[in-house]
This record gives sequence, C-alpha cells and structure tokens, in this order.
Amino acid sequence: MVERVQSLAPRLRAAAEETERLGKLSDESVKVVREAGVMRMLQPPEHGGYAAHPRDFAEAVMEVAANCGSTGWVCGVGGVHPWEMALCDHRLQREVWEADPDTWIASPYMPSGVAVPVEGGYALNGRWQFSSGTDHCDWIFLGAMVGDESGTPVKPPRSLHVVLPRRDYTIVEDSWDVVGLCGTGSKDIIVENAFVPGYRTVDAAEVAEGEVAAARAGRTEPLYRLPFWTMFPLGITAAVIGITEGVLAAHLDHQRERILATTGERVTRDAHMLYAVSEAAAEIAASRTQLLDGISRLYAKAEAGQPISFEDRSTVRRNQVRCAWRAVAAADEIFDRSGGNALRRDNAMQRLWRDAHAGLHHAIHVTGGIYQSNALSAMNAEVPPALRTLI
Repeated sequence: MVERVQSLAPRLRAAAEETERLGKLSDESVKVVREAGVMRMLQPPEHGGYAAHPRDFAEAVMEVAANCGSTGWVCGVGGVHPWEMALCDHRLQREVWEADPDTWIASPYMPSGVAVPVEGGYALNGRWQFSSGTDHCDWIFLGAMVGDESGTPVKPPRSLHVVLPRRDYTIVEDSWDVVGLCGTGSKDIIVENAFVPGYRTVDAAEVAEGEVAAARAGRTEPLYRLPFWTMFPLGITAAVIGITEGVLAAHLDHQRERILATTGERVTRDAHMLYAVSEAAAEIAASRTQLLDGISRLYAKAEAGQPISFEDRSTVRRNQVRCAWRAVAAADEIFDRSGGNALRRDNAMQRLWRDAHAGLHHAIHVTGGIYQSNALSAMNAEVPPALRTLI
C-alpha cells in the first residue's frame, strides 16, 4: 500500500494546492485515495477491505500526508471509520457497503447531540463541528448523549456512536475557514429530529474497551479487538508525523541549491545548519518509530489473546501524544532554517508547516490529562474517571 501511494505521490502533490483552495479534497485527491485503497485498509474483507495490520495503515497515512497534509488527515480520520463499522450490526454494514465497498464514512465523535429513546431507536438532535472529509462521505458516525423525554442527558451519562445516512443530516457549507488543514473540509453537521434505528448505534463505552464490542459483533480478528482510543488517535497522529516528514523533504529539496544571503556560501557548506536539520530529522524519525511501536505492541497482545490493560492503553496514548508534539517541534526547527522563500504561497513547505500545527489542535493531542493519567497509572495510584477520558 505504501508503495502504491508512493507511485501516486506526484498526483497528490500536484492536487494539494487546489485542495487547499477549495477547502475540501479536490476530485483528483479523492481519485488518488480511492485508487490507492487507503480508506479500505481497516475495512473487513467480506466488504472489500484488507483488514490490514494497523501499523501498515499508519505508514500509508504518513505517506499520503507527506505529499498533501489535508488528504493525509482525511485518510487518517476517515480510514479508521471502517474499523469501527466492522464492530457494528451486520445489517448496517451491508447498508453502507453492499452497493459500493468504496463508500466513505465521516464523523465526529464529540457527543454534541442528544439521542432520545423512541420506539425502535432514537430521535437525534444536535450540531457537531469538525467533520473531516464530510463532502465525500455518504454516511456519518456522530457522538451523542442518551437523553430523557425532555432532551436532557440522563444521569449517569451514557454515550453512543450513532450512524446516519447522508439524507438525514445537513452539512453547513460556510463553516470551515481556517489557517491550516484547510483542504480537509472539516465542516459543521446539523441533525434535526432524525430517527436512528437501534441497530445503527453502538455503545461508546463498549467500543472504547475493544474486546467487548468485538465479542458482541462476533469478531475474533486481533485488529477488531483493539481499543477505540488506541485506533482513532493512531490515524490522526500518523497524519501529523507524515506532514512533518513532508516539511523535511521539501526543505531538503529546496536547500540543495540555496545560497545564504549572509555569507554567499551554499547551505551545503553551513555546518551549523546541517547539524540542526539532521537533529530535527532524527526527532521526526523517532516519532515515527515510537508511534508504530506502540500500536504494534498492542496488536501483538490482541493477537496472543492477552488482555490490554488500562495502563497499556495509557502508555501508548502518552507516547502517541508526545510523538505528535516532538515531530512538530522538529518541523519548526527545519522551517526556521528554510529562509524567506519558504514563506511564499507557491512553496509547499509553508502549507505543510501550517497543516502540522493545525493537527496539534485536535483533542487527542491535548497533553495534560493523558500525562497525568499515565503517571498515576505507572504509580499504581487511583486514576479518577475524569482522567480516563479518551484513553
């Protein structure tokens, strides 16, 4: 898959500027992703997918993102949705993929709506932000709190992931005007009193545990027994790391012939510059290695039939968050040494640099609670419920 993306990379790079200008993936970008098959990597084989090792998925996302940050981001987010769909009711899977296995699914998972129980399912209302790649999707996962008859979330809270077809929600067209990841088209979604059949829902707590949802869906493959908050962050952080690899590649390509205005010497003779860039490149490489190591360790546990503990999940999340911040800090060191021409709009480096920083703003890259939780877990201390969120 990585080799396939590499063969299509010139087309991705050529379409990247149009993708940013449009504020959503260009037709060419979508075509390349479909040809490569990245979105089907985690899809179950009976519906035209590859059920690939998540490490391979992450590497493919990195390769896409290195050539177009926005397209890589959409692959990283949207590419995980077939994995969760494999944990849903088989009737729903057939509805989504039977006619076309290349059907894409959007999200977001933030519980910004309320699902009120009605006969046969739920009545859903709400507004959600940040639905990446949504213009190209025919179905959507949405996070929702279960509510009472008045529409007030019940206590104790219960969260669902609900699935809707395109006809049941509205995309707010003018809701994505940003400085980075512009081409992801991460627009707002509005749902007004849509009926969601019960079989089109999955309990968020079950998916978070991995094995519980897999058992309910009759899945025995290691891939589908992994925790949600391991899989979903994987695609997003892979995109960020891939983008920083793109920054590095663009820098090296630009610097080969660059003459320093201060000395009149070629950059290739500036020992200080070369030292700094090599150090930054090593940090990006370390981020890649640590991210792939984390998912490989958890996959090996699932493959061996071993339980994945909260501490396991917490440590992988800690490292995943750190990978993203380390890689972007390294990209800053590179960009700062790329000269004034790196700021030009026709230079891909500035777009990738903006995309990398935008990627850190996703909720899964917030450090505080993840770091606190992991430290407590490592000390065998009690981890309060608030610090277990997103792990």
